[in-house]
Formats: sequence, C-alpha cells, structure tokens
Amino acid sequence: MLGAAAVTPSCTTTGKKDKGANVAAPTGPSAAPGPLPSSTGTQNSYNRVATSMPFIALTFDDGPHPTNTPRLLDLLRQRNVKATFYVIATNVKRYPEIMRRIIAEGHEVGNHTVTHGNLAKMPDERVRQELRGCHEAIIAATGVAPKTMRPPYGAITSAQKAWVRREFGYPSILWSVDPEDWKKPGSSVVSSRLVSGATPGGILLVHDIHAPTIDAMPSTLDQLLGKGFQFVTVTQLIAMDGKG
Repeated sequence: MLGAAAVTPSCTTTGKKDKGANVAAPTGPSAAPGPLPSSTGTQNSYNRVATSMPFIALTFDDGPHPTNTPRLLDLLRQRNVKATFYVIATNVKRYPEIMRRIIAEGHEVGNHTVTHGNLAKMPDERVRQELRGCHEAIIAATGVAPKTMRPPYGAITSAQKAWVRREFGYPSILWSVDPEDWKKPGSSVVSSRLVSGATPGGILLVHDIHAPTIDAMPSTLDQLLGKGFQFVTVTQLIAMDGKG
C-alpha cells in the first residue's frame, strides 16, 4: 500500500446519480460536533453511504485553483464547514501553499490523478503511474497521504476499482449529486441542484476551478445548513455507512 495545465477540464460525464427520495434532515448545528471517526470502509467504491443521519460530504474536483480555492476556503471557514478536495498533481505542485492551507483548516484531500485522463481506457501500469504520481505530490506538499481517489469523469472499471483498492488502499469515490457545474449553467442553478439533490449520506460533486461554482457556495451552504445537514469529509462519511 502506498505510503496538464493549472486548470484542467471538469471531470464529470459518467458519474452515478442517486435518484432516491429527498429525506428531510432534522435541524442541527452548523458543523459536525467534535472529532468524528474516519474510515476507508470495505467497499471498492462509494457514491453515497447508507445512513439516516443528516450528514453529507461536499467534494471539490480538479484544483487547487490559485484564486477560486482560497475564496472557497474563506467561505467554508466562515461556516465551519469541512470538505474534501480531489486534486490534480499538476495543480498540487503549482500551489503547495494552498494545499497546506486545505489541510491546516481541517479539510481532506483525495487523489484525482496526475493528468486527469480517462482511467478506464488506460493500461493498468499507466493507471498506477497516475495514482502514484498524485499520491507522492500530495505527500510532498502537505505531509499527509490521501486515503481515497476519484476517477476523472467517473470513468473506472470494476476490475480497476478492485486492484486500486488492493494496491493503494483507496476506495473509488463517485457521487450522488452532480449539478453539472462544469457546463456553467449559472450559480443559482448549481445551488438549486445541490440543495434539492442532497439527502443523508450523499456525496455532492462540484469543481473549485470554476468561479461561478464558488459564487454558488454561500447560498448552497446556508440553505443546506438551514435544513439541518452537517458537512463531513468523505472518510468521516464512510465511517457512518450502515449506522443510524
């Protein structure tokens, strides 16, 4: 198990949308109370976890971005919201100080490869290089090893999920809500799709390389907090799988 340009194309085309009914979340505090356990679980892949508790994971792909990510971090800090960032090695190397801030402020970082290519179309050794390169870049920038990975475009085979889990220890993280912010439908649309799609145990996907997505965050976060949802990192959410 293992100890492109600054802005790349957005990563969603084949993600898994969850069509489950909206579940009303009880009102509660704005952030998860106290330190929570984390886990990489037992499954090769997750697009959500099974829980009735009002916890969700907000994830940001393709960064870090030199201006959007710091602005996003300010918004998250103001609301005591924790998120998970699936980063690309090229951007990690360009902006190590932003990576260190992400970790210092209690967020989680995951592996999103080196070049943002389609893993499902790559030979296994190339996939290993993509994951190993990003893994090592994250450690070099932050001193912290990623625990999960997200395949660009959601493109990964079942066989790849199995050996990636076995060799790297990573579950492959997909999503339950994709507002298609990479199509730039407008901040209000992005916010509406995230809020209407959120259910307990859900994993929400957006991209911090797009300024309109960051513009959508204040309303999105405030509405979800108002509904009683609590934001946790992906590994904290996985630790809740099958509980509550």
